[in-house]
Amino acid sequence: MKEAEIRRLFAANLLCFFSVILTAVLPGFVWDTFTVLGTHLTWLCICSVCVSTLNIILHVVLKPNLTPKRSSFAHKISRFLKCCIYFFMSCILFHAIIVLYGAPLIESVTETFLFAVLLSTFTTLQCLCILGPNVQAWIRVFSKNGATSIWESSLRITTMCSILGAWFGAFPIPLDWDRPWQVWPISCSLGATFGYMAGLIIAPLWIHWNRKQLTYKSR
Repeated sequence: MKEAEIRRLFAANLLCFFSVILTAVLPGFVWDTFTVLGTHLTWLCICSVCVSTLNIILHVVLKPNLTPKRSSFAHKISRFLKCCIYFFMSCILFHAIIVLYGAPLIESVTETFLFAVLLSTFTTLQCLCILGPNVQAWIRVFSKNGATSIWESSLRITTMCSILGAWFGAFPIPLDWDRPWQVWPISCSLGATFGYMAGLIIAPLWIHWNRKQLTYKSR
């Protein structure tokens, strides 16, 4: 395993890590009343757009899933449209799952959907960037010993951390503390964000620590 590739992964993850921090800091310089808690829905939109944009740019620049095959322009357009459809379907699916887990069905629809978009940004978008609209490849990566590169290992770690963070973030909501961050879906979205950021740091460190044991086979 090349150290240079691990350093590229770590640099890309650091950029994503700091981009999340900037989404919470920079808007305050142009919007006096902006806060992550007070204007949470706005922050959800800003964070989703910024993280999505940066992930797409990093995918284009670093090309973690570069293959020797050259595709036609029509194939690229078709692939892009499929990715858009998959991302939208992911938002709908996450929204349905969140409602099944207890989120309001009629009330707070906007809040729930924006939270679903954030989760899709932290999970599905990365899958689309690295694996493309290939569900079989997604299943392979998230199966045991299914990753074939350090990028896929990092994808698996950050995705799991994001979902676990969102799940743990739901625990304080029913508690009678009357804190502003207990309003739906602030604690869940913050939990998913902290989980995503933790995964970005944990993934390259874990890969570097276990680099001698990790062996990737092309499939």
